[in-house]
Amino acid sequence: MATHGTIQRPSTVAAPTTPTGRPEDSTGKTLDDFRRPEFRLVCPLSIPSSPEAASLRIIQNLTHFALYYTHFVWIVLFVTLIPQRKVSLILLVIMTYVTSLYLLLLRACPANFHLLHKIIDKRIVLGLIVMATMIELIATKAGLHLVITLAATVPLVLTHAVLWVRNDFCVEKWGGGNGGGGGGEESVPLVDESTEIV
Repeated sequence: MATHGTIQRPSTVAAPTTPTGRPEDSTGKTLDDFRRPEFRLVCPLSIPSSPEAASLRIIQNLTHFALYYTHFVWIVLFVTLIPQRKVSLILLVIMTYVTSLYLLLLRACPANFHLLHKIIDKRIVLGLIVMATMIELIATKAGLHLVITLAATVPLVLTHAVLWVRNDFCVEKWGGGNGGGGGGEESVPLVDESTEIV
């Protein structure tokens, strides 16, 4: 409270400097410690080097981004059904609700509940729901909308899956045992297999 109402004037004493001659602040750090790192633009897209690398990248990206790809296709199908096919749109929303309830039931049940996790495979049930949705769309005369949507979105999804380089795994050079020579190395993907897609 002793300085309340008074005006603080800057000190006439020069700021202490480091042995290198750079000015130092009160915390003992130089101005170089506070410089921001360089901005680098990282492009996560690249063309795979071989067909094997492309197929590996497609499989990994389809499993990693499956929910996003499904939402993309669903949104495009939803938008194409809005103007003309109201009944098909309602059935699509109902089947989406059924799928969401099934996935929530899977998450709510403990892992040792064998009926849902071991006997009835999730992929089979989701495949059956997709087939039932397609049959409902065809039965309500929205099959053309479904075909056009799949023809427009599947190439985009596959293109993204081929070109996207995921950041959560890396490729490491692994020596092939040529006595330290550079010719026996191969690229080995390091993938964390402990994560599981729901």
